[in-house]
Amino acid sequence: MILANKWADYEILATGDGLKKERWGEIILVRPDPQVIWPNQDKDWGFYDGFYHRSEKGGGTWDFHKKIPPYWTVNYKKLTFKISPTNFKHTGLFPEQAVNWDWVSSLIKDRKRPVTVLNLFGYTGAATVAAAAAGASVCHVDAAKGMVQWCRENAELSGLADAPIRYIVDDCLKFVQREIRRGNQYDGIIMDPPSYGRGKKGEIWKLETNLYFFLAKAAQLLSPNPLFFLVNTYTTGLSATVIGNMLQATLGQKNGKITSGEIGLPAQPDNFILPCGTYGRWQASA
Repeated sequence: MILANKWADYEILATGDGLKKERWGEIILVRPDPQVIWPNQDKDWGFYDGFYHRSEKGGGTWDFHKKIPPYWTVNYKKLTFKISPTNFKHTGLFPEQAVNWDWVSSLIKDRKRPVTVLNLFGYTGAATVAAAAAGASVCHVDAAKGMVQWCRENAELSGLADAPIRYIVDDCLKFVQREIRRGNQYDGIIMDPPSYGRGKKGEIWKLETNLYFFLAKAAQLLSPNPLFFLVNTYTTGLSATVIGNMLQATLGQKNGKITSGEIGLPAQPDNFILPCGTYGRWQASA
């Protein structure tokens, strides 16, 4: 397991009973987490600014103990991100992904040539911002217009308003297929596909069914001298070994190294590790 343990503006303060208590800058939130199946030893969540109550009908609502701003910012090293609690418990940032931001950034910085990166299912663009800050030209793709706009705001907050970032609102598979026909290529590819989704015409996306086909298509967009390929997934039934096998099947013929495993966050005060999904990486040989 690799740990995102270099945060100053984020930490998990307590866990238990299906919940986690987190500090986002100066704001403290309590949110559900399906991985937390142990009890809360203190039986009391103490002080918090916001508590997310899940509804049995789906979704949920926030209970705020004080008026908090509609959004605020947190910093990770030299990057700045907008945080805003949504109706689906999320805040617009997955802090465990910091280990992948660092990995991608280091590979880009080590190269003494222009680097192009494609970020698929890019969400609010933390990986996009990290890659751009490291010097890459980035194409950010997400089907949700609001998430693409959020990415643009994160870039501006991080001083990257004029960075070479393309913001694309599109279905990721359709975009990849068009890029193949156009002959476009990228030195690095990042993808964070959802477990389940439905397209505008009723198309069903199910990770276990569709991921291999999508990986094989996206791999066709790698340049002749690629740097990396990164896959993240939060689907609990899809193990890191399966992700590694898929990368081996699609990228194993390339000169590089494949690794896979879990990503986690340190959780206080019990010194627990909170698992936060799996990753698969292909990295070109030096």
